[in-house]
Amino acid sequence: MTASPLSHRDNARPDEDAPEFDEELSLPFVDDYLPALLAQASKLISTEFHREVQLAGFSVTEWRVLASLTGQPGISIGGLAQISVSKQPTVTRLLDRMEARGYVERFPHETDRRITMVRITEAGKTIVASLINKAKEHEHRVLQPFGLKRAEALKVTLRRIIELHRPAG
Repeated sequence: MTASPLSHRDNARPDEDAPEFDEELSLPFVDDYLPALLAQASKLISTEFHREVQLAGFSVTEWRVLASLTGQPGISIGGLAQISVSKQPTVTRLLDRMEARGYVERFPHETDRRITMVRITEAGKTIVASLINKAKEHEHRVLQPFGLKRAEALKVTLRRIIELHRPAG
């Protein structure tokens, strides 16, 4: 039995039900390669919802920033860039515009003055609330064919992958 490639990082036991890695796959490489599958699935699912975002008058990056800030007490600008899958200079410029509109506010980090934190304002929460509801409906439609247990297991797995591979800092 081949050990899980992540077992050295999290001391997990190999999944005994999982097939062993095989050099000669029956599928084309990208059809069985996790990063390619994640990228394709993300692009397809996101594109469906991004139509709603644009109809609501937001850019995709504005949506990602507001969605990332929702339910958070505050995030550093660098952390926000990482979570929203955007470059930090882009996020900084966007925050300037969003702060001017009253959707977000910046505040100093509790212990490190070099770090600027960001949080969504009540006005930002109000303006993005209907999109959050539409996003949840979209997610439900996407995951419904797999059932609740499999959908939750997928999310747990993805959160763990992110946790294991997120850069420190």
